[in-house]
Amino acid sequence: MDFTTPEDLLGKGKQELKNLKKSILPMLPIAIGLILLIFLKGMIYSVGPEEVGVVQRFGKYISTTLPGLHFKLPTMIDKVRKIKIKRVYKEEFGFRTTQSGIKTQYSRQRFNDESLMLTGDLNILDVRWVVQYRINDPVKFMFAIRNPRNAIRDVSEVIIRRLTGDYPVDDVLTTKREEINLTAQIEMQKLLDIYSSGIQIVTVKLMDVNPPKEVKAAFNEVNEAKQEKERLINQSWEAYNKAVPRAKGEAEKTIREAEGYLLDKVNRAQGDAQRFTALLEEYKKAPWITKKRLYLETMMQVLPKAKEKYIIDSEQSSLLPLFNIRKEGGE
Repeated sequence: MDFTTPEDLLGKGKQELKNLKKSILPMLPIAIGLILLIFLKGMIYSVGPEEVGVVQRFGKYISTTLPGLHFKLPTMIDKVRKIKIKRVYKEEFGFRTTQSGIKTQYSRQRFNDESLMLTGDLNILDVRWVVQYRINDPVKFMFAIRNPRNAIRDVSEVIIRRLTGDYPVDDVLTTKREEINLTAQIEMQKLLDIYSSGIQIVTVKLMDVNPPKEVKAAFNEVNEAKQEKERLINQSWEAYNKAVPRAKGEAEKTIREAEGYLLDKVNRAQGDAQRFTALLEEYKKAPWITKKRLYLETMMQVLPKAKEKYIIDSEQSSLLPLFNIRKEGGE
């Protein structure tokens, strides 16, 4: 029977250790190379053309890197977060886009908690809008606000609800939509700047404003009645604008004719008075001649109008034969 002594076991172990070293040593450079590759890979990073890299060391911000290849300390020390500063992000309110493209598809789910709002005249509207924004300061965007996306949604909803409540329902539906868009964009930017959010609001746009489905039929009837009212008012104004200017024109014409008649009569009267005055002066100079001339002028005006003319000698006591002057050649 063979017995293994401790010395034999020790010798056998040493031999196995030598054999293990011989088998491991050829693999050691490969293992070291892999470790170095992994180590170096974590130290080199690239930033895309629309991005910047925000570098943190043990969680603290240290620098911002521009597009290109850069070097940093290992992953356990330095961490890089890439922020797309040229991309325009979008937040939807009251609806959700499930698939964009040539034919955009929307979610069938209703978001009444976002879209239902009260107007200034106590009507309810279903308001759906979009906010587009860009990150203009990645450091503030990462560290100033815990959740920038929620901040944008909360700020936008508060401002849109307040502006909708400042206008009556007809203004929100028609004429004041652009004004609400612009005012909401300005006020959102002011509030986000106060929070040092690093966000720039690109646009705010009301996409769809309608009454809720439950009252839409009644609302449409009211709108039709208002449109009919406006149509009748416009027709009345049209008739008014036709009749009143015509009446004013006729009145003005009558006034001008009366003024012309007055001026004509006054001028004629003044002319007659001047003529009579001049005639009186001539009469005073030669009464008989003037009287004779007036008689002749009057006869020249009267005789052509007389149909039958008879001449009677004023000195005769009896009638003389009558002469038909018309037939004899006198007129």
